[in-house]
Amino acid sequence: MNFDRIILIVIDGCGVGALPDADKYNDSGAATIPNCAENVGGISLPTLQSLGLGNITKIKGIPPAASPLASYGKLNEQSPGKDSTTGHWEIAGLVLDKPFPTYPNGFPQEIIDEFEQKADIKTIWNKTANGVEIINRLGEQHMKTKEIILYTSADSVFQLAAHEDVIPLERQYEICQVAREILRSEHAVGRVIARPFTGKPGNFRRTANRKDFSVKPFKPTILDLMLDNNIKTFGIGKINDLFTGCGISEYIKTKSNENGLEQIIDSLKTKSDFQLLFANLIEFDQNFGHRRDAYGFADALSEFDYYLAKILKSLSENDLLVITADHGCDPTFENHTDHTREYTPLIVFNSKLKSVDLSVRNTFADIAQTIADNFKISNNLAGTSFLKELSI
Repeated sequence: MNFDRIILIVIDGCGVGALPDADKYNDSGAATIPNCAENVGGISLPTLQSLGLGNITKIKGIPPAASPLASYGKLNEQSPGKDSTTGHWEIAGLVLDKPFPTYPNGFPQEIIDEFEQKADIKTIWNKTANGVEIINRLGEQHMKTKEIILYTSADSVFQLAAHEDVIPLERQYEICQVAREILRSEHAVGRVIARPFTGKPGNFRRTANRKDFSVKPFKPTILDLMLDNNIKTFGIGKINDLFTGCGISEYIKTKSNENGLEQIIDSLKTKSDFQLLFANLIEFDQNFGHRRDAYGFADALSEFDYYLAKILKSLSENDLLVITADHGCDPTFENHTDHTREYTPLIVFNSKLKSVDLSVRNTFADIAQTIADNFKISNNLAGTSFLKELSI
């Protein structure tokens, strides 16, 4: 069976258990959704349960469905790393041979010197940091000196935080673009990220005006191949940023999970010209995983579950819904506050399909191959299609 439209939703950071190589990343024992549910005393997600989330792995409060409404499984990440760019690229069929560079001791001085000269700005910090903690620590100094806060993490990121009243948004984005142009070759980090904030000392808060400047994919993805075949793609959330616009026909930025979910529902009802809707819901990771807020994470999952019921009602009988994640971000994990190296869930729904156990897939790229198989696109992408495994 082939489908007219595929709706691919990435619930950012929602891993379901440590990968076999998690120990190499100091992530043994990580399991974002299961550990979150355990930490809050169990979680009720009736829509996800009905689709088979509890059939993928043991989750407190979500028993396996006797007759799941969707096919289910989990995905193994082949690319080294555990960041959003790596995860999304692999979902789109591009597997990395080596990880993006990371800078646990800060960026080399020659990079800083070139950046400050070309961006005409001074930096402070240049070390790893938690994003919320660092603006609370250095926000007042930044406001006095107008020096921009530069920090990184265990991920391949060059993050720049600035108060919107001190450095206007467009100027912040210009500064990030300068950094993106400098960080090439051996220093080609996965993302340069603008991290705007507002407020006063003691009460700073990050805004929804974050912007990611990703490195450009070095090979075509399923998105590029779809456009080459005159098949329209539609991005929601940070999808356009993660692929630097490559392969995206049209996109909408979002301010929150709720906003993204509303955009998905509205697009299903009002837009009839796309064949792939590719959406990212960022708040699980950004607002709760990194901040070690298991209760907030659980509430975000409940919000998603509520809207998911509405999404199911908005699907036509010729739509295929695919739900997955790009990595883990376990809010209960004791070793660090960064992303976690995990399997990601795979839920595949169409009202005509019977439930099939899709088991453990070898790579996130199986999703890209399934999309290619559905639209009959010849390709050299990684992965294996599971389209023919789905049963009517």
